[in-house]
Amino acid sequence: MTAIIPVFNDRKALESAIPQSVGVLSAISENFELIVAEDGSTDGSRELVQEHENQDRRVRLLHSDERLGRGRALNRAIVKAQGTIACYYDADLATDMKHLPELIGAIRKGADIATGSRLMPESDIKRTGGREIASRTYNFLVRLILGSSVHDHQCGFKAFNRDRILAVIPELRSGHWFWDTELLVRCQRRGYRVTEFPVRWRAGKGTTVKVKDVVEMGSSILRLWWQLHVP
Repeated sequence: MTAIIPVFNDRKALESAIPQSVGVLSAISENFELIVAEDGSTDGSRELVQEHENQDRRVRLLHSDERLGRGRALNRAIVKAQGTIACYYDADLATDMKHLPELIGAIRKGADIATGSRLMPESDIKRTGGREIASRTYNFLVRLILGSSVHDHQCGFKAFNRDRILAVIPELRSGHWFWDTELLVRCQRRGYRVTEFPVRWRAGKGTTVKVKDVVEMGSSILRLWWQLHVP
């Protein structure tokens, strides 16, 4: 089993995310690796991960000198992962780690993809009203325009049957935040089994999502529709 944390200038969050991850993962499986996909950070994230890597062989640093973007960093980490199940979650641990056994368990039970959801009726979330409205609008448009059945495409808490996902990665064109949505849409079009479940989620401090990212993600919905429907 492989867990991946995509990182860009997240040293502070990693100080607690790495030890918490090791503790939770140890309770799920005796054999696991924790890959920190460090994407051109300049805040000492790389050095911090190296310290943990030197102390615990289960922790692996995957460094990039240049900024790849979140999506490309995840592609690279999934390809290099050694586990038959790969999962990832954000460094701020916004999704309660108590859900990690359920996430991994869904793949063990036969799902190709498992994803946490902040938008199901049973979900327990806290964030500003503006972000809530933006999220619900975005996901409504993805379902309407791209035909997805998933409630929440952008929750940073997903697991995969790695062999199945490797077949899709070469098709992915998004290198940043839209990666999650594109992956889910393309996998559903292939007939992959997607399991979605409600989670407890708290907005992290200092989110790296910018206004330009939101605008780009909106245009990305239309761009993906064009890619899927126009030869």
